[in-house]
Amino acid sequence: MPTSEKNKKRESPSKAQSNLGSAENTLSGRGTGSVTLDDVAKLAGVSPITVSRALNYPNKVAPKTLEKINQAVSRTGYVPNLLAGGLASRRSRLIAAIIPSIANSVYAETIQHFSDRLREFGYQVLLGESGYLESREESLITAVLSRRPDGIFLTGVNHSMACRRLLAAANIPVVETWDITPTPLDVVVGFSHERIGQDVANFLLSKGYRTIGVLSAEDHRAQIRQRAFIETLAKQGVVDVAISTVPTPTNFRLGREGLAKLLDAGFSGAVFCSSDTLAQGALAEAQSRNLSVPGQLAIVGFGDQPYAAYTYPALTTVRFDREVIGQRAADALMTRINGEVVQERVIDVGFNIVERQTA
Repeated sequence: MPTSEKNKKRESPSKAQSNLGSAENTLSGRGTGSVTLDDVAKLAGVSPITVSRALNYPNKVAPKTLEKINQAVSRTGYVPNLLAGGLASRRSRLIAAIIPSIANSVYAETIQHFSDRLREFGYQVLLGESGYLESREESLITAVLSRRPDGIFLTGVNHSMACRRLLAAANIPVVETWDITPTPLDVVVGFSHERIGQDVANFLLSKGYRTIGVLSAEDHRAQIRQRAFIETLAKQGVVDVAISTVPTPTNFRLGREGLAKLLDAGFSGAVFCSSDTLAQGALAEAQSRNLSVPGQLAIVGFGDQPYAAYTYPALTTVRFDREVIGQRAADALMTRINGEVVQERVIDVGFNIVERQTA
């Protein structure tokens, strides 16, 4: 065979590559319309139903065929319309998650573990921030339901009646988190804020503290802990509890200012803070006044943030497993989405008091 013919044969594209190139050229002249599933099928040289199957169930498509389809998707920039009737699955592959604040790392960590678990099932998380307001949660739910998520992650168990009606009408799996109730909307994964308040009160009483205060945010779950804390103290004869309330979201500055309010009123004793962030600020305020901790002032936080063990002195706080909450919430949603029965509708992950040096 002459050398020129050998080179010509070596340079000839494969039939599949030729199909891709030809179809891609055709697409480039289509105008401004978005790329469709049919376009991808033509580019890959397969049927539309094969493309649909590859997008929804890639493990059911032959590797070489899947490779051609993936090449076509990559070349065209095709984004599947997962709500379209032509697809084999009507799932959106989206889960909506609503949290009070992205600035609070305990919520962010939970969502990270939640999202990581869902990615194992091919799902993505659409995140919304309610700012601790039921009215904003309601607006967010209205907005996300229009995107047809396959499930919803909520923070807390208190929702407006309008919100409850929206979720009931949507008829999709819902997981509530960060709290416990015997009557969840669907499934709940969390812990008892009431028991936390009770246990921290008993912990401080067992340490001999009788002058006790609360530095708390005004959000609903913090107020549940505060109420249970004060009621438990009252049963043991401690009725004059100093209270300093700060707005949400909490931060270091509010911790300093909140404790300053108590100290300026003559307080000296043990303080239960509704977050580690407030507790850290309170610790700084105490140190700025040369108060010994825990000698003149004891401090208990909530959340066991990564820095809690490394403050000076190390912070006594309440620990709960954010990773377990995120993963169990994701697993519960996937069980419901797959049409299976959830064995536990109320999943209590528990908590414990981590005793360190501040109390």
